[in-house]
Amino acid sequence: MRVLVIEDNDRLAKLVADGLQRRGFSCDIATTLSDADSALGGAVYDAIILDLGLPDGDGVAWLANRRQYRQMPPAIIQTARGALEDRVTGLDAGADDYVVKPVEIDELAARIRALLRRPGPRAQPVLEAGCLRFDTAARTAHCGDYAIDLSRREADLLELLLRRAGTVVRRETIEDALYNFNEPVTPNAVEAAVSRLRRKLDEAGATGALHTIRGVGYMLKDVAA
Repeated sequence: MRVLVIEDNDRLAKLVADGLQRRGFSCDIATTLSDADSALGGAVYDAIILDLGLPDGDGVAWLANRRQYRQMPPAIIQTARGALEDRVTGLDAGADDYVVKPVEIDELAARIRALLRRPGPRAQPVLEAGCLRFDTAARTAHCGDYAIDLSRREADLLELLLRRAGTVVRRETIEDALYNFNEPVTPNAVEAAVSRLRRKLDEAGATGALHTIRGVGYMLKDVAA
């Protein structure tokens, strides 16, 4: 699961991002609303953590505008503004949840997982293709009754491929989904991640599920248990 942390306090942003990453999330940081717009235009996020007092504007107005004119992932406002009026305004502007600083990382991670379990077009909690089944909230994968032990990056890759099962996912799309903006990516990083996932799928009984489309990308096909 990929999260965008929009926070102008560098220390706090890093603490939140590092804490979420230790709990299985992939995180990018935007310190301004302009940076947030750029990030949302270049990557797909499962959730947003939004501060309100940003250098180039107020997060409430930005969120309301994005909700009105663009598709948005679930958003959690994380702010020092704890008055009832502020909470009501934030939720009415389009926030899915509202927490007052300071908040424990375990609670923040749990709130993100809870958002992604909500029914509706934003969240599809269990993805399936043939024998493969992936719980997007619990981050667990199975082939039939066989549990597949996946690293965080392998789980993110499987989720991406399952969401687009039967279609080719370009290598560049996979790289954007798996790696943070500031994270160095070696030339063969995607190929290595795909190779590890393919080996684990084969061992679980989903032999031949993950296909390489040479020069383009990768595709997951249904495989019977």
